Amino acid sequence: MNEIPRHHFRGRDGVRLAYRELGEGRPLILIHGYLSTAMTMVSAGIAGRMAGRGHRVIMPDLRGHGDSDRPHHAAAWPPDVLADDGLALIEHLGVTDYDLGGYSLGGRTVIRILARGATPGRAIVGGQGLEAVTHTVGRGGRYRHVLTNFGNFEPGSPERAMEDWVRASGGDPIALACVLDTFVDTPLEALARIRVPTLVLTGAADGHNTSAGALASALANGRYLELPGNHATAITTAQFDTAVTDFLDGRNAARLPPGQG
Repeated sequence: MNEIPRHHFRGRDGVRLAYRELGEGRPLILIHGYLSTAMTMVSAGIAGRMAGRGHRVIMPDLRGHGDSDRPHHAAAWPPDVLADDGLALIEHLGVTDYDLGGYSLGGRTVIRILARGATPGRAIVGGQGLEAVTHTVGRGGRYRHVLTNFGNFEPGSPERAMEDWVRASGGDPIALACVLDTFVDTPLEALARIRVPTLVLTGAADGHNTSAGALASALANGRYLELPGNHATAITTAQFDTAVTDFLDGRNAARLPPGQG
């Protein structure tokens, strides 16, 4: 997996950000979730499968993650900076005819990029529901507790397990905690103005699933599909692949009424 080329671009504030590409064809920008990296899209299998179906898959490392810069100063973490970075990537690539997708925090970032005016042909929002999009204040409290208290957790505790995972993955706890301060709400009226055809997918055992259908209904052209699995596993299922492929190809438009799955 390490042979996948790494490229760089600059955020609007000059922060150096990384992305990887796989495959050739119609551009598909895929954004990973919190505490993950672009390579997570590869290890989950979705990047390779989309590349194999004729897509140029472009996978950024979010600010503070992976091979992107991990600044510690507050000025580098203004509200909605992840959407700023996404828009900067689109500008850097010079693409106008492309698709956009994301999972977990990546899915919420897709919503923010759309709300800010991006117009991909189609969009995919995985592992997110309406509640997490319209009410972001206070989210990530469990992560913040761990990231700001490294070294203080008992072995065998859930907090220590998360700390160990962040350390093993090479994560920067200070930068990752800063990410949590950048979230902004997307109100219902802003969602209603998003006219890009958007597929919302969540696993049946994902806590976001309770309001995922409502998120699709709040969008002007949203569709919702429930998948097997939970927040961690739904993206790895064959059903996720099929749904995304069908949607990007336009084949599921007749099968899925708006806001339903």
